[in-house]
Amino acid sequence: MKLHLTLASLLLALPLRAAEGHTLACADYTGGKIFLVDAAGKVTWEHPASHCNDFWVLANGNLLFTTGHGVLEVTREKKVVFKYESKSEIYACQRLPGGNTFVGECNAGRLLEVNPAGKVVREIRLLPEGKDGGHSYMRNARQLDNGNFLVTHYGEQVVREYDPRGKTVREFKAPSAPHSAVRLPNGNTLITLADRLKQPGLIEYDAAGKVVWQLANQDLQGAPLKFVAGVHRLANGNTVLCNWLGHGQLGKAPHLLEVTPEKKVVWIYANHTDMKTIASVIILDRPADPLKGEVLH
Repeated sequence: MKLHLTLASLLLALPLRAAEGHTLACADYTGGKIFLVDAAGKVTWEHPASHCNDFWVLANGNLLFTTGHGVLEVTREKKVVFKYESKSEIYACQRLPGGNTFVGECNAGRLLEVNPAGKVVREIRLLPEGKDGGHSYMRNARQLDNGNFLVTHYGEQVVREYDPRGKTVREFKAPSAPHSAVRLPNGNTLITLADRLKQPGLIEYDAAGKVVWQLANQDLQGAPLKFVAGVHRLANGNTVLCNWLGHGQLGKAPHLLEVTPEKKVVWIYANHTDMKTIASVIILDRPADPLKGEVLH
């Protein structure tokens, strides 16, 4: 059962493992692991995942995730069934219809399609060949149903949509630095904001580029948001966000919060015993296939 808590009582609950409610999968960037967690907040499965920033649970139960400079897919038995490695930092991955995998290379500024054998079969360059965009060039990225790409440019504090040739077709401002961006079924774009300007939160734009919803610390008692990283928009309209606790914030706030469209906190996850900084989350309460657009993450 979900708990409807004020943030004051929520923060008092931090020593507790979790508030019961969701089964979930999450990635601990600093701790270097991915986890499956039951509804009581107990870790039921884990696997090493160095600097994991993006994480998917596939319809077959396998886990697809980034590893700092690569991407892995493993079975629940921990067998590696897909592997890609790069000299570039990698913060984004996504399984595509047909079985190939989308990979976003940060430093190289490359959007790649990689086949099951780990070979690059398609490349889109957002930077000139040989140029290093640096650690802050991009974070999460997604290939959209229309063939375009949604890329969060962390250092530039902007999210861009690119066409299949790498040409900018749309741009969204993301003050305080964007980490993740999700194209919603209604055409809106949901963006998470980090801590560059000390204004972490969420911002949602409609197709015309108008802000239609946003969440910031001033909307929540106790100002719990430190750096909003991953996100999962649920079917009921609620949003589960990763409150990344790096940059000196370890143990100072919940790892995950679920917020309603009316900005009420209805669930938290705070497990500072097993985890340090959760960067990516997927709620697993019901079966969902990412390839069918059933996981807005």
